[in-house]
Amino acid sequence: MITDTYRHKGMRKALVKILREKGIRDERVLQAIEEIPRHYFFEKAFLEHAYQDKAFPIGEGQTISQPYTVAYQTELLELKPTDKVLEIGTGSGYQCCVLLKITPHVYTIEYNQVLYKKALKAFQELKVHPQAFYGDGSEGLPVHAPYDKIIVTAGAPTVPRALLMQLKPGGILVIPVGSAGTQKMLRVKKVSETDFIKEELEDFKFVPLLGRSGWK
Repeated sequence: MITDTYRHKGMRKALVKILREKGIRDERVLQAIEEIPRHYFFEKAFLEHAYQDKAFPIGEGQTISQPYTVAYQTELLELKPTDKVLEIGTGSGYQCCVLLKITPHVYTIEYNQVLYKKALKAFQELKVHPQAFYGDGSEGLPVHAPYDKIIVTAGAPTVPRALLMQLKPGGILVIPVGSAGTQKMLRVKKVSETDFIKEELEDFKFVPLLGRSGWK
């Protein structure tokens, strides 16, 4: 069992200061990052890396996203405590825990079974309760649709139509789209069943979104 010490808490405060300096403004997002013990998602040998503002490998060719990226994507969602959120790509489970600090209505789906099982264990240890699923997130999670907000934590070749269809009118989809190398962060607002407003934002580098509507 990993403990959360005063030193870890101090490191999180320092990380939040860095995120503020980089332009993150949503106090609820910053508070979530200050409260969640990110080192729980790391192997003991790598605990020193947990509060650096960088991505880190978590096995299976995947990474835990850079804290700035987590904060940036979460802020773009404009979350409300009543929002029903779908996360595509559970990964380590860290981003999911950030979402859960703002709304309890979080659904998350992971393509890789090994990571899925590890994330379930982390959720259990942290006593958090998302609706977690194993499967092809590139197709969304239609059984529980529609959603107020959808966040994709892997780079997609295009915006999957299934995700747009599973979004409520007035909802927001945040997704990195581009080549396997770099992607442009997109925020898509659903105005009506047929109308969308798309914003192109900063460049990022994510692992590929795998699945039927991602990279095969």
